[in-house]
Amino acid sequence: MKPHFHKVPVKSQTSFSIRHDQNSGFGTLWHYHPELELHYLVKGRGVRLIGDNISNFSDGELILLGQNLPHTWRVEEGKEAGSKVEVIIIHFLPDCLGSDLLHLPEAYLIPKLYERAKKGLVIHGKAKEQIAELMNNAVHAENLDRLIALLSILKILAETQELESITSSAHAFYKSNDSETLRLNKVYEFTLANYKRDISLSDVASIAHLGITSFCRYFKLMTNKTYNDFLVEIRISHACRALIEDRISTEVICFECGFNNVSNFYRHFKKVTNMTPMEYKRKYLYKPVSD
Repeated sequence: MKPHFHKVPVKSQTSFSIRHDQNSGFGTLWHYHPELELHYLVKGRGVRLIGDNISNFSDGELILLGQNLPHTWRVEEGKEAGSKVEVIIIHFLPDCLGSDLLHLPEAYLIPKLYERAKKGLVIHGKAKEQIAELMNNAVHAENLDRLIALLSILKILAETQELESITSSAHAFYKSNDSETLRLNKVYEFTLANYKRDISLSDVASIAHLGITSFCRYFKLMTNKTYNDFLVEIRISHACRALIEDRISTEVICFECGFNNVSNFYRHFKKVTNMTPMEYKRKYLYKPVSD
């Protein structure tokens, strides 16, 4: 899926962008930009697409995205779910603190961090707590305090081991024209809105204004996966959330997420997560309580 180039607005008197959004329209186009993005989700949940990865997001998630890594977030619909979202986002170019900084021997870990960020990084543990506090403070910081906040964040990110890669590889994406962006985002929006029901290739090809064969070839070329694989991953991501919420049985989750039989659901779940639904629940729901 070709992403849309996004121009990040930066005030002329500042070297990088910080914004604190509350109850904003969070569902954006599949897009990329030359700035790195540090994304702290204070409140909200739904599904995110980053590079070739499709996963759930929820309250408290902290992510660092490298340059030109395509991404989008889709808020879960419903009264209790994603209607209210709060997020703090910092956009910054690698050399926003001065190109010489990256060449200083004392700062050798920062270029390594930027390289790792090309796959996208989820930040966990104490590092996440420290960075979240710094981001909250940075929203209202001015002048040197603003620069010090970003440098402090980069120090923690560069030195911590509490990082987890998101995508399977660093992707090289190229620019698309507006018509292609709109076409593929329509397919994406249609899929996320209708994953619970049967979706035929004819249905989705018509959304893209292509014949079935042309659509299959085009989608595979753009995303490196078939449309059916993409649809299954969307359904499994919703199933994973439902399993953790533990409100309904696995069999009901199967049909609620668009699968037409239980054995088919189990097979796809195992393929996507490398676990059975019960193993997934044991790992993420029944966590031992530490003293």
